[in-house]
Amino acid sequence: MGAGGAGCALSQFIPGALALQPAKALEGKEQLTASLCEMCSFRCPIQAKIVNGKTVFIQGNENAPQQGTRVCARGGSGINMLNDPHRIVKPMKRVGPRGAGEWQVISWEQAYKEIAERLNDIKAKYGPESVAFTSKSGSLAGHLFQLASVYGSPNTFTHATTCPAGKAIAAKVMMGGDLGLDLGNSDYIVSFGHNLYEGIEVAETHELMEAQMKGAKLVSFDPRLSVVSSKADEWFAIRPATDLAVLMAMAHVMIKEDLYDKAFVARYTTGLEQLKEAVKETTPEWAAAYADVPAEAIVRITRELAAAAPHALVSPGHRATFNKEEIDMRRMIFTMNALLGNVERRGGLFKKKNAGTYNKLAGEKVAPSLAKLSVKGPEITAKRLDAIDPQFDYINKGGGIMQAVMTAIETKQPYEIKAWISSRQNIMQTLACRPALEAAFNKLDLLVSCDVYLTETAAYADYFLPDTTYLERDEDVSDSSGLNPAYSVRQQVVNPIGDTKPSWMIWKELGEAMGLGEYYQWNDMKERQFLEVNQDKALYQELLDKGFLSYGIPLMLREPESVAAFVAKYPAAQSKVEADGTLSNELTFGSPSGLIELYSEKLEKLAPGYGVPEFRNFKIKEDDELFYIQGKVAVHTNGATQYVPLLSEMMPENLIWIHTDVAKAKGIKTGDKVSMENHIGKEIGHAFVTSAIHPNTVFTYMGFGAKAGANIGAARNGVHCGNLLSHEISPVCGTDVHTSGVKINRVS
Repeated sequence: MGAGGAGCALSQFIPGALALQPAKALEGKEQLTASLCEMCSFRCPIQAKIVNGKTVFIQGNENAPQQGTRVCARGGSGINMLNDPHRIVKPMKRVGPRGAGEWQVISWEQAYKEIAERLNDIKAKYGPESVAFTSKSGSLAGHLFQLASVYGSPNTFTHATTCPAGKAIAAKVMMGGDLGLDLGNSDYIVSFGHNLYEGIEVAETHELMEAQMKGAKLVSFDPRLSVVSSKADEWFAIRPATDLAVLMAMAHVMIKEDLYDKAFVARYTTGLEQLKEAVKETTPEWAAAYADVPAEAIVRITRELAAAAPHALVSPGHRATFNKEEIDMRRMIFTMNALLGNVERRGGLFKKKNAGTYNKLAGEKVAPSLAKLSVKGPEITAKRLDAIDPQFDYINKGGGIMQAVMTAIETKQPYEIKAWISSRQNIMQTLACRPALEAAFNKLDLLVSCDVYLTETAAYADYFLPDTTYLERDEDVSDSSGLNPAYSVRQQVVNPIGDTKPSWMIWKELGEAMGLGEYYQWNDMKERQFLEVNQDKALYQELLDKGFLSYGIPLMLREPESVAAFVAKYPAAQSKVEADGTLSNELTFGSPSGLIELYSEKLEKLAPGYGVPEFRNFKIKEDDELFYIQGKVAVHTNGATQYVPLLSEMMPENLIWIHTDVAKAKGIKTGDKVSMENHIGKEIGHAFVTSAIHPNTVFTYMGFGAKAGANIGAARNGVHCGNLLSHEISPVCGTDVHTSGVKINRVS
């Protein structure tokens, strides 16, 4: 178990707040009802129903072609949350020290009244900007952020900088927006830490499996033998934080040997000359010295990848071992794909085609468009607290730098932060440097947590507002477009347990208690959904019945066979087809130049020296330390699902992966108790000795070792990664640095 920390058994302090136990008969839908999962951030389409009033059957939604009836272990465990005895089902107010677990059950009316009064008082004394609002990304974030907007605070933050921001910002810089992956049809796939067989997104994971079953070659660069690495044709135990060096060496080979797609690069990119200069000296031999990947392997794989182009890709991923090279690593991944010329080609990358884009290409209305429901609040004059440097302009507009809230609380710059409102985030687990975050929490006048469980973060709150699970609520209609337009929707399957409420309702009712009711022009989620589909009764009913609606056929703009099928179905599109049988002229990008920017003039102005990627080899650890990295596991989602009993039983602890040679030198065997320590903190866990990891590296899955909150095995056991990570902000994309150095020793 992680060292230190306070905690208690919930039932000793909050009688009446726990979920019903034993379970009463469940009430709700007894026929398969379409919805969306929420056991991770991917929100896979599902169908669910109550069985005999005792349990809930969950499967994938057969109307979603890439999903089918498949569901992962996390998705299938959703039922386990409903009557979990550790679940909180009534509002609570803290009555003891933060983190000590001493609470009082209160009514919703009291919770709203007291929180509203305190927020309005803070606004009057310090200004609305002194309150930070943070939420897990997704449709529900918009409801909390609407409250922030009408309250007058500019400070809204998603989990972007703790997970996907690197990829998203790189795509924004280079192309004006992100691209999708046609994994299932790729012939050659190179992965840098993108572990789809553990960080599972069911449809995309299945596509990778399909590609491999059809003969695609998979090459994995990862410091440890992840599940993806174990299923790859080749695995290279790359040294942590050196992915960029290998990528730049691959670009060097492609350019030096004229392997890149010259026609694509000339037509759709800008900045080739700056790129050539940047990779002129980044030879495979140079990269090998940093990355511990043989130079000859880099050359061979690059040649194989180019030979398979354009039906090949380098996976952009959504999370790797974060370090301060993150923005340039992701840009070089997109650069490699541009050099392969795989954009809008089978097995490559593609721009997602929503209804507006697809209808324009088809020359007719194929798919309906959704209405945009927006509320204009009062003018916000204060700058965001993370607007600290022009280089962060992209992330300020795309989720914000959440860890900058910690800095603002500590330094009172650019102004004082007095309150933090958090929705469905276990910030204590996902932000680096737990000691600094705990200190920040203790300086706040008000901390409010909306969640299902008393997580480590919620344990420090002044008020706990119990959210429903995804099985107990309706939500906004989601645009799920890919190669063609698609929509999905979450629907309530089970009547809410106890006195829980969906978070959209919580923030709406809190806003009304604060005197902001004029900004809410809809009464419930069904009414809102109906407005979103432009009050089209037939469309709305079909959406509710099927849960996932797909329109038209998949379209790749530069794939002649795909275009031919599209034109056959929509003859009006023929006028846009070029002589080569493609819709290549329709491929444009949202960057300042309208092209893929291998060199960005805008970014160079915002962050001098970052116009083109450069390997800076930031120092991460001391010479006598090992690299410490973390990752995802298939049965848990970061710091959220360790509280779910079924998943807790499947993985109750995160073992510490240690290389055989290091373990031998330290006298460590598998199962031994070991310590990891650095200047930030110390953690104790159990060793897993293996040769399947880079010798200079130790690894754990993240989300364990909580110091407070619900006393559940998987949440409390093992190593707390945030207690070993520095509070840092990566250049440009603002990501939290999740790679550090540690010393490891056997504990007698």
